[in-house]
Amino acid sequence: MSTATVPTKSSNENPYLSARREWDERYGDLITREKNWRAVAFLCALSSLFTVAGLVWSSAHSRIVPYVVAMDSLGRPLAAGPAEQTTTPDDRIKRATLYTWVENLRLVTSDGVAQRKAIDRVYAYIASGSQAQAFISDFYRSDPPQKRAQTETASIEVQSVLPTSDKTYEIEWTETTRDLYGSVIQKARWKAAFTIAVNSPTDEVTARVNPLGIYITNASWGKLL
Repeated sequence: MSTATVPTKSSNENPYLSARREWDERYGDLITREKNWRAVAFLCALSSLFTVAGLVWSSAHSRIVPYVVAMDSLGRPLAAGPAEQTTTPDDRIKRATLYTWVENLRLVTSDGVAQRKAIDRVYAYIASGSQAQAFISDFYRSDPPQKRAQTETASIEVQSVLPTSDKTYEIEWTETTRDLYGSVIQKARWKAAFTIAVNSPTDEVTARVNPLGIYITNASWGKLL
């Protein structure tokens, strides 16, 4: 009858090394996978952080560049360019603005809505608290266009807008007065002097009514003989 041979531990085997090998076999792979998972999670978090930071930076630095086109009273473009390059209107834009402003200032029409809008546009281009504001308010009080419109109308044809300095302009125009049937009552030539200032709008409401920031500060006019 044969007997089984039972393996015995070698007398040279270190029990601590054997236990370490067994621990590495059982738990080392788990620890390695946990380290890899933590590394991947850290990289994902870092990538998300950079993505969010990029979105915040992009939203804070708009890439939309406003583009300004200046038009004359007939709808013709006078100048155009990115808004940051046209913050100070050139002489052509100033003259075009004064051209239209004088037409609105002296207009008399039987259309009450159009008359009211013309007066609103006039005041939108007058500097608050200026001599021009007081002068033009006195003009409207002494000769209200709404009252004149009950018996007559007036149309304006501007002949010239000439700069006398970088802030002052002389304007000449012909004013034609008609009765309510369209017959000419009189034609008269007028000459005016205006001083302007430029103050770019800082809010949306002001930008809608005076986008170029051109304001009349002083005004005077008289009839030419």
